Amino acid sequence: MRNSARKQLQNQSVKSRLHTLERKYIEFLGTGKKDDAAKALRELTSALDKAAKKGVIHPARASRSKSRLSVRLNAVQAVVAQT
Repeated sequence: MRNSARKQLQNQSVKSRLHTLERKYIEFLGTGKKDDAAKALRELTSALDKAAKKGVIHPARASRSKSRLSVRLNAVQAVVAQT
């Protein structure tokens, strides 16, 4: 029981960090800062991979999230390129 509680706290910390990184990334996308968004995406991708490796999240969820986030960045870059 103590092990489970300890692991739950660690997993919660990792998930909280993922949410924070994702919010930061989306904020950069919203303001149109594509360079900062690209850097944030790399950091977020790394964190998702590490979380999946440790078993905090399912590997398919990490892959799906990375795909969806990169699609959003590509869409913003396409809009910026057109203007």
